[in-house]
Formats: sequence, structure tokens, C-alpha cells
Amino acid sequence: MIETIDKHRQDFDSRIHSISTPEPLKQLRIDFLGKKGCVQALMKELRQATPDEKRQLGKLINDFKQHVENLLGEREDDLGKSTNNQTSQRESFDTTLPGKKETPGTLHPITQVMEEIKTIFLGLGFQVEEGPEIETDYYNFEALNIPKDHPARDMQDTFYVDGDAVLRTHTSPVQIHVMENREPPLRIIAPGKVYRCDSDVSHTPMFHQIEGLMVDENVSFSHLKGIMSIFLQEVFGKETKVRFRPSFFPFTCPSAEVDIQCVICRGKGCRVCSQTGWVEILGAGMVDPAVFKCVDYDPEKWTGFAFGLGIERISMLKYGINDIRLFFENDLRFLKQF
Repeated sequence: MIETIDKHRQDFDSRIHSISTPEPLKQLRIDFLGKKGCVQALMKELRQATPDEKRQLGKLINDFKQHVENLLGEREDDLGKSTNNQTSQRESFDTTLPGKKETPGTLHPITQVMEEIKTIFLGLGFQVEEGPEIETDYYNFEALNIPKDHPARDMQDTFYVDGDAVLRTHTSPVQIHVMENREPPLRIIAPGKVYRCDSDVSHTPMFHQIEGLMVDENVSFSHLKGIMSIFLQEVFGKETKVRFRPSFFPFTCPSAEVDIQCVICRGKGCRVCSQTGWVEILGAGMVDPAVFKCVDYDPEKWTGFAFGLGIERISMLKYGINDIRLFFENDLRFLKQF
């Protein structure tokens, strides 16, 4: 019987240490201290023992019973404290407070301006084309009349990926891909990310551009001026003045820098426009015949114009932002304004 008592004690100790909720604890009390529990069973078995055995076994059974009662009491106290803490935490929540509203997301300001520009050009009959962000040296430079020793390469600090592969420095390579696979007439724009080794308040290593191309018979510089004027006045307002200044780009000839009257001071002169009243906005020009020869277009039959603009540049002027890095810092205080 001594072995039986020890076995019950081990069983009880094992079960009580695994209990973490009140209900199993109640069942354990019934199993050991209830009318049909093991303590009562031991007492009944004790009746069959001799007088000498009863003294020894009775003491062991009473010690076992006291052990069970003590551990059950301690465990009930522990579980009671835990329950009270949980209840207190629940009761500390004020159900009369108004709920927290989830803030709906919005498009990033760069995306908003990009979509606005695409909509304008779609309305002018252009199609949207896309291309790879990792390009070969040929498509990024040589096919655009920029050979390996051309000084214009110094104007674009390039990320070289491996050997002949580069992160595109502009989206103009998309124009080459399209012209290689399609015959004129063409009206396309190529929006997307571009990469250059540059970082300050007005430059970031990754930014967004939209390049445009129109190829047809008898396309002239007048068409370029008309399209650019319509586009810029749609973005900045009908009263916006536009001017063209001679410039140089390897893939266009003649080339021009396009300026708009400063949207901040309206031509009076301020810090944004360096007191000139004008702000440079994009580059453009007539497609150089050398580019047409790379894609097997007859430059005697086809003419065209191309243009390129930075989305961040447009966004900064449109919204009066003086640091391009704000677009990429993910500060919700900034983004919520759009």
C-alpha cells in the first residue's frame, strides 16, 4: 500500500504542475479529494490493515491528503491572481471611447503626377511603352548616337552592372526597341525609373522620367513646339508661358531646352528661378538622322521629334517642394498632403 500512496503522490504532482486554468484544477480536486477520489479509496483500503499497519499507513495517507490540499490551495490562489489581472486589464479599457479610424491610402505624389502626364499624352494620341531597367551599352548609348568616346557620356554618371550591362540612365532606349520592331508613324511615351550616380537636394540615384517620340512624314520643329506648349499648359495652367532655348543632345538635332515661366513668382524673379523668371523643365529636339539609321528608318522619308522630362522635377514645381529626397523618405506627414 505504501507503493500505491507514492504512486498517487507522483501522479498528483505531475498533473497539478501542468494545469493552467481553473476547470482542470476542479477536476483534479474531485479525483483526489472527492467522495470517490483516491484518498477515500485509500481510507477504505486501510480498514483491512492490521493495527500496527494502520498507524503507519494512516499517517502516510494523512500526509498525502495534506500535501494534496496544500498544493491545490496554492494553485487556486495563483490562478485566481492571474484571472484578476486579466479582468483588471479588460476593465481598464474604456468602451465609451470613440473607435480609431483607419486612414485610407492614397497614390504617391510621383505616381499621381506620372498618371496625370500619361493621361495628357494619351489624349494627344500617344501610346505608352515600357522597357527593361537594365540595358546594354548599345541601347543606352550607342544606338542614341553616343559612342564610347563621346563626351556626352560624362553628362550621365552611370551605374555599370556587369561588363556591357548598365542601369539605364534615361528611358530613351525604349524608343530604340520600339523603332526596331515597328514601322512609322509612331507616337509613344516611355515612363519609368532611371538611375544615375548623383544624390543631393535636387538629385537622387533613382528617379523617374518620361521620354516621348513622334515619327512621321513631314514632322517639323513646329509640331514639337505645339505639343510641348499644350502639355505644359495642361500641367501648370493655361496662362503658363513657354520658351525654347538652343541646346545640345547627341540624339537630337536641332536640340532645345524648354523653360516655363516660374510658377512661384510668375516671372517676377525669386529664389526658385534664380531671379530670372524662368525655370528649365525639359529637353527636346528633332531626332538625329544617325538614330534613324541605327533602326533602319529612311531619314529622307521620315522625320520626328523626341523629348524627355523628369517626373520629380515636374512634381517639385507643381507642389512647391524644395527637396527631392522628401519623395523617398516615406514620411507620412509629407505624403498625407497629397
